[in-house]
Amino acid sequence: MTWLLGVIGDPVSHSLSPVIHKMWIREHGFDATYEALRVERGDLESALETLSERNALGFNITLPHKEEALSLADETSDIARRIGAANTLVRREQGGWRAENTDAPGFVRSLLDAGIEVAGSRVTLLGAGGSARAVAVSLMDLRAEITIANRTRERAETLVTETGITAGICSLEEGISEAATADVVINTLSLGHSGETLKLPEATGQYFYDISYGKPAAAIREEALKKNWQPMDGLGMLVAQAAYSFEHWFGVLPDTKEALAHCRKLVEATT
Repeated sequence: MTWLLGVIGDPVSHSLSPVIHKMWIREHGFDATYEALRVERGDLESALETLSERNALGFNITLPHKEEALSLADETSDIARRIGAANTLVRREQGGWRAENTDAPGFVRSLLDAGIEVAGSRVTLLGAGGSARAVAVSLMDLRAEITIANRTRERAETLVTETGITAGICSLEEGISEAATADVVINTLSLGHSGETLKLPEATGQYFYDISYGKPAAAIREEALKKNWQPMDGLGMLVAQAAYSFEHWFGVLPDTKEALAHCRKLVEATT
């Protein structure tokens, strides 16, 4: 029996998840397939019902479905509950789905692999959307001093209240203008998709970590380099979160080095 896996989102054609998971499926000899599945907002519940009939083992969930995936699950992990979003669904033996969030451990793994120590550091987090929730909870667990900078203060306040973290809040303009006073700046704003960028202040070699990668991160990466930041993209986080999803489905944590190197080549070829 061939298990069905996939990434559900809209848009989803750009996703590197099929490349990553197909590599690991071949490497470990599992009888499974992994597909990119475009599902429009509001159609996740019916899509999951249909996909369940195809021997579905689990799915990665991306925009705009992460919060709905959590609400549709029959069982929820502690980290997914704290974040308020699920990026991974795992089929239960008794039926239904268990909601997991591997964005958080994937983000932490990417920091460790890059040698970035945030414990006790001042971290400015740009954005307060779904991705920012996983990052903020991870930073709190790592004992960072967090400031959330967002266009609307209310959304940042909601993030703090619903996740239970401790963080300062400021406007996006203030967060950017004062960014150089932070030890690390993390961008969760999807600027590249709309052609926008940020005008960063001069830095003294601090990290600017953009969770995007490839073309969406290209403009802000150039800005960061020009202003003496150390830019880092989110490709390592993508591969790490995928590895933790794979572990939930198969009980095996795959090595990420080869997958990351392969994805890096693909991204560089199209940037």
